[in-house]
Amino acid sequence: MNLRVFQTEQEAAATCAARIAEAVRHTPELVLGLVTGRSPLNVYRNLVELAGRGALDLSRATTFNVDEFLGLPPEDAGSFRAYMDRHLFRHVNLSTERIHFFDGCAPDAEAECARYDAALAAAGGLDLLLLGVGPNGHIAFNEPGEVLTATSHRARLSRETRLSHVMAFGDDPSKVPMAALTLGMAAVLQARKVVVLAFGVNKAAAVTEMVHGPLTPRCPASFLQLHRDAELWLDTGAASGLHGR
Repeated sequence: MNLRVFQTEQEAAATCAARIAEAVRHTPELVLGLVTGRSPLNVYRNLVELAGRGALDLSRATTFNVDEFLGLPPEDAGSFRAYMDRHLFRHVNLSTERIHFFDGCAPDAEAECARYDAALAAAGGLDLLLLGVGPNGHIAFNEPGEVLTATSHRARLSRETRLSHVMAFGDDPSKVPMAALTLGMAAVLQARKVVVLAFGVNKAAAVTEMVHGPLTPRCPASFLQLHRDAELWLDTGAASGLHGR
C-alpha cells in the first residue's frame, strides 16, 4: 500500500481533488466510486471550486456511491444522497442518469443490492474509488466481523459507526438508522485504483492496523493490503501510529 502523508487535511484534499480532475481529463468517461462522511468533504469542496473555474468537466463521468442508510429516502437530510447533492452533485455538471445510488427505501434490500451490482458490472467496474476508513477499520459499511461479504449487501451498523454519524441526525443516536446497504468487498478490491483518506488522530489506530496488521475481517480495511494499486492519504495525526513501524 502506497502511503502519502500531508501536513494538513486541507493539503491532502486539494491534492486529491487535483488528482481526480487529472484522471477525468485523461479519461472523460471515468467511473468514480464515491464516499460520504467528514474525510472527503474538503475534496468535494475543491472539486466544486475546480468545476467553477472550468478545470473539471464531469459531463461524461459516471459515479457510484458506496453506501446508503436503509429506510431513508433520498430527500431525507440525513441520507447520503442528500449529502452528495449538498456538497457535490448540484454544483457540478454530472448527468443525473450517470449518478448511481442505492435506494435506501427499496422494498427488497437483497434485490436492490443485486440491481446495484449489475449496474456497476454494466458500467465496467470502478476506475477510481475514493474511500474513508472508520475508527473500527470499516470501509464503506463493511463492518468488522467474523467474515466479509463479497457482494453488495444489507449491513447491520455497529454502535461505534452509528455514533460517528450522529451529527447528521441532530445529535440524537436513536435517529441514526440501524442498517445500511453497502458495496461489498469484491467491488472494492476489483476497483482499478483506490484512494483512502484518513485524517485526525482518532483514525491512527485503524490506519496502523490497516497497514501493518494481519489480514482479518476484524479490520476490513486490512484487505486493501492485497490491492494492486491502493494509496492511503493521511495527515500527520492519522499517520502518528505508524511512527517507528
